[in-house]
Amino acid sequence: MEIEPKFKRICVFCGSSAGNKTSYRDAAIELGAELVSRNIDLVYGGGSIGLMGLISQAVYNGGRHVIGVIPKTLMPKEITGETVGEVKAVADMHQRKAEMAKHSDAFIALPGGYGTLEELLEVITWAQLGIHDKPVGLLNVEGYYNSLLSFIDNAVEEGFISPTARHIIVSAPSAKDLVKKLEEYVPRHEKVASKKSWEIEQIGLSPTCEISR
Repeated sequence: MEIEPKFKRICVFCGSSAGNKTSYRDAAIELGAELVSRNIDLVYGGGSIGLMGLISQAVYNGGRHVIGVIPKTLMPKEITGETVGEVKAVADMHQRKAEMAKHSDAFIALPGGYGTLEELLEVITWAQLGIHDKPVGLLNVEGYYNSLLSFIDNAVEEGFISPTARHIIVSAPSAKDLVKKLEEYVPRHEKVASKKSWEIEQIGLSPTCEISR
């Protein structure tokens, strides 16, 4: 009997560049294979190049559904050749993040640059505020995110981030370990507003859309 996965869809933030190490490319393909093995679909930034292209192709080739969300103005830059799966064109970056969050049960960041970091920090902040209860993971390939985690630990020490909010971020060096940790995640955030009010006013979701499992 097939076991029902805890997550139906996971959103992956990653670069439109492949980075300088083959380990980053290997990690994207490995994460794609892990999602396929667990019958989990992919939500991502819609690009066909860099790590975006690698993970989306791996999930699509494995027979799982892929949803790519991309602002119309970025389509010429981040899409080359044929797209895979379902592509949702949106107006801007804000709508892209809201749409990705709406369709996802959890979030994972592969190595990436400013855009990846910006998307990652926003969903962490949403979790801190109680907007969603979805787990957020870092695939810390060869310690890529060590300096970020050190910064966050220092912010806890200095009183800018609470220990409870530090608990939001889950990290692991391999895809298998990370997804397992995400499945075991128990939210401990402090809510500052009802989910419904945030969904309608801040993220632009309709009252019927659910942003939390």
